[in-house]
Amino acid sequence: MLYRRKIMPYALLIPAFIFLILTFFYPVINLFQLAMFGKKGDGYGFTGINNIKILFGDSVYITALKNNMLMLLIVVPLLIIISLVIAVLLFEKLAGWKFYRFVLFLPYILAIPVAGIVFQYLFQQNGVLNFLLKSIGLESLALNWLGSPKYAMFTIMFIIIWKEVGLGIVIFLARLMSVDETLYEASEIDGANWLQRLLHVTVPQLAAQIQFYFIFSMITILSWVFNYVYVITAGGPGHSTYIMELYIYYNTFKFGLPHIASMASIILLAIVSVLIFIQYKVRGGLIGSEA
Repeated sequence: MLYRRKIMPYALLIPAFIFLILTFFYPVINLFQLAMFGKKGDGYGFTGINNIKILFGDSVYITALKNNMLMLLIVVPLLIIISLVIAVLLFEKLAGWKFYRFVLFLPYILAIPVAGIVFQYLFQQNGVLNFLLKSIGLESLALNWLGSPKYAMFTIMFIIIWKEVGLGIVIFLARLMSVDETLYEASEIDGANWLQRLLHVTVPQLAAQIQFYFIFSMITILSWVFNYVYVITAGGPGHSTYIMELYIYYNTFKFGLPHIASMASIILLAIVSVLIFIQYKVRGGLIGSEA
């Protein structure tokens, strides 16, 4: 009887384990096989090094990699700063804050293709934004937002921030709702202004949430922005808005180069795995320090 009790939890995990093998581990093994082995001369052998050379010798892949890194450097900090400031303003119960909270979170739950198509109409050269700018005499600001390699990537970044910022606001606001109000009362008595309260009271109380959202946003930028680019620009104009996900997609389904796409996927998987590991260690350290 005791033996059955010990073995039962493991037996119940077997279906979930089989599901993981079929849906994750087996595809990953095939991915490595495609990336590392292929036709070599008249036979079949190790081609991983050659695939890496091809990958990093491709200017389109380098552009995609640079665009992902550019988004990491620009979008992630802006998401954190904007979310933090708006969450603090909502926490201070400005007039109509419940309505604003709903409106700001609404974009996050919209389907990405829907948001992409709407912004495509807004930002195209003869779109709504340029029409409004011209109608008020600001023709110099009516740019080719999506058709110019100079502005297209930054336009997509703006759309991503608009769409994703709602989650950060909710995360930060939820934590602020549980902060001891005596901390803010004490800071007011000591004569701290709004900025000082933000830096010395609010930010320390949100340290764990900021670190979590930082890692989460980095993972999102690396592996969850394919829909934005595919719907809005499809990687154009030229290759100026290519990202790693789009590069993998096109090489797999359009150009018929699964070995190159597999190697690019492994590199992306490695980067994301490192970020997940960092998140795990950071969260573990914070939980340990709080205990």
